[in-house]
Amino acid sequence: MSATVVLLHGNDGVLLSNAVRDQVAQLVGDGERSLMVAELTEAAYWEDDDYHIAPLVDAAQTPPFLTGRRVVVGREMGRFASADSLGPLLGYLQNPLETTDLVLVWEKGPGLQRLGAVPKPLSEAVARSGGEVIGAGVPRGRDGAAKWVDAQIAAAGLRLRAGAKRLLADHLGEDMSRLPSVLATLASAYGPDRPLEAGDVAPFIGEAGSVPPWELTDAVASGEIADALDKLCRMLHAGGRNEMQVFSALYNHHSRLLRLDGADVADEKEAAVLLGVKGSTFPARKALSQARKLGPKKIARSVELLAQADLDLRGATGVPPEAVLEVLVARLTQLNR
Repeated sequence: MSATVVLLHGNDGVLLSNAVRDQVAQLVGDGERSLMVAELTEAAYWEDDDYHIAPLVDAAQTPPFLTGRRVVVGREMGRFASADSLGPLLGYLQNPLETTDLVLVWEKGPGLQRLGAVPKPLSEAVARSGGEVIGAGVPRGRDGAAKWVDAQIAAAGLRLRAGAKRLLADHLGEDMSRLPSVLATLASAYGPDRPLEAGDVAPFIGEAGSVPPWELTDAVASGEIADALDKLCRMLHAGGRNEMQVFSALYNHHSRLLRLDGADVADEKEAAVLLGVKGSTFPARKALSQARKLGPKKIARSVELLAQADLDLRGATGVPPEAVLEVLVARLTQLNR
C-alpha cells in the first residue's frame, strides 16, 4: 500500500480543523490512534533559535512501531513559506516512505503574524508524489459557495427544498463553519426520509451570522432601510467588526461612486479600469449602475453624510458609535429610494 500525502488549506479555521480530523480518522480507520498518529505543531519546529522543517521530515521517515502504518500530521505549516525552508520536505516528497501517511496543514501558528498563500513548490511536490491538495474552506463567490453548501447537505444525507437552502445561506452568512453542526442536528431530528422546508430548518439555525461588506452596500443600494440596518447589526455583532471597519466599507464603496460620477466611462470595462478592479468586472458594473442611479446631487449628499459620520465617530458628538452608523446607513439607504 503506497503512502498517502494530503495538503489541506482553507480560510476558515473551524472547517479546516474539521477536515484534518476527518482525514486523520479516515487514515487511522480501525487502528489504534495513540500508536499510529504523530502530530507536530509550530512549537515542535523550533530548534537552535529558529524554525526548521526537519522534525516533520524525521517523523515522516520513522518506520511504524507495533502497527502497520504511521500517520504524521504537520500542523501550522504556514511558518515555512519559502522554497529554502521547505527544502528537506520537498526532498522527502520525491520518495515518501510507503508506511507513512502524511497530512500537511497550511495554517497559521500562534507565533506567525500573517498566513501567506500555499507555496507553489509545495503544492507541486505534493501533486508529483501522487498526493492531493484539498481546499477545506468555503469557496469564494456565490456560485462556489452554493455548490459547497449543496455538497455539505448531500454528505449529511439530507434533502432541503430551495427555500430551506436559501434560509440557511442567508442566516449563516459568513459563519459557514456552523453549517456542519446545524446539518448534523437536522439529520438527527428528521433523518433522510423527507425533504425539509424552511419552517423545518428555522428552529435549529440559531443566531444570525455575519455578512460580508458587499451585502451591506447592496442593501443600502436597494433602498430597503430595514434590510440595511439588519446587515449593519450582523456585521457589528455576529461579525465582531468595530464601527470604524464598517464605516471604511461604506466609505470605500461611496468613494467608487464619486470617482465614477461624471467620469467619461461608457461601460463596465472602462469603469473597472478607472477603479482599478482586477478580474471580474461585476463589481465595477454594480458601482457604475448605482452611480448613474443616484446622480451627482445624491452622490454629493452621500459624501457629506459620510464626512459628518466620520467626525461623529471620532468624538465630535456624544452619540454612541453604533447609533451614528445606524443613522448614517438609514440616510444613505434613503438616498437610493
